[in-house]
Amino acid sequence: MQFLAASPAFYAANTAFGQDLPANYSPQAVSAASEAINVFDLHEVAKLTLMPGHYTYMALGTDSGGTLRANREGFEQFKLRVRRLVDGSNIDTSIELFNEQYPLPILIAPCGAQRAFHPEGELAVARAARSRGVEQILSTVSSSTIEDVNEARGRPVWFQLYTSPDWDETQERVKRAENAGCPVLALTVDLPASNRELLARHRRDTNPECQACHAADAGVIPPLPMVGSGQISTSFLNWTYVDRLRDSTSMKLLLKGIVTAEDANLAVDHGVDGIIVSNHGGRSEDSGRGTIECLPEVVEAVNGRVPVIIDSGFRRGTDIFKALAIGADAIAIGKPYLWGLGSFGQAGVETVLDILARELEIVMRQAGTPRIADINRNHIV
Repeated sequence: MQFLAASPAFYAANTAFGQDLPANYSPQAVSAASEAINVFDLHEVAKLTLMPGHYTYMALGTDSGGTLRANREGFEQFKLRVRRLVDGSNIDTSIELFNEQYPLPILIAPCGAQRAFHPEGELAVARAARSRGVEQILSTVSSSTIEDVNEARGRPVWFQLYTSPDWDETQERVKRAENAGCPVLALTVDLPASNRELLARHRRDTNPECQACHAADAGVIPPLPMVGSGQISTSFLNWTYVDRLRDSTSMKLLLKGIVTAEDANLAVDHGVDGIIVSNHGGRSEDSGRGTIECLPEVVEAVNGRVPVIIDSGFRRGTDIFKALAIGADAIAIGKPYLWGLGSFGQAGVETVLDILARELEIVMRQAGTPRIADINRNHIV
């Protein structure tokens, strides 16, 4: 039973991991990134390539995976109203965000410990972000330093913050990001606790394959350089803490994990510069609500006062279009670029961005929206 629990076949067959794949879809395990037709082809390669424990860490949801499923199923609740006879010979997918121009409304969401998926980890992702001109948000639990990632990206990235119960430890992380030139700080507020059953079933502490790297005396897994010797916790966070953090840094402050109108209003009232609608990719609470279902009330509450970004569940250009039509200013991807990273490194991440850009251009032509600014609520029902 222990052997079966550590087998890739177990994780491939487990229903909680099948939620990223469309119904009746047969993915292809391509031999080169350039052969991928859609992002699911890269998922197939990553599933076969990664160590079972690492794939589990990337793919899991919380509890029985209800919110993980909802992040994909939620898109089915929104249909597109497409217009005809609009000149689509020139499609412009560019956006402006915090006075910066980007060629795509796509950001690289923060994901931790990326060397678990490829030896170059966050550095390969940074080079891909640089080559495609998109923004990268670096996780506090990055396996590379922010200074090295900035160098690979060619300019300072955004920084996602996990807090410590010790204010001084939190400030060390904030000041390091600020001193590195990071313009934006994204505080994660959606992970006070999480019940990740599938990761627990993998039994890292006793699984021989895991212990070969993760045992205290193995000397294989390096410390997380942006965490240092401090702790990570978000269970104590409140609005007073947000105020204190806001006053402690010159970086723009985003709250990552807002999913209701009430909290969106409070965020703006407390002076944050933007919101990321997120449920941690289905890895935090088991609410059963996909982020695309949460987006309308957040957009309505914010009413254009600050930018709204959304992540969790984005796999297609049509997904991106739907979020933009509801009112998001941009979207962020997580698992898809990790599939690309785990499959083919930098080239895989670039391919994911290229595929999503191509699909977005297609639906923009279909809908009669040559520019991102042309996409609005009239295009969705």
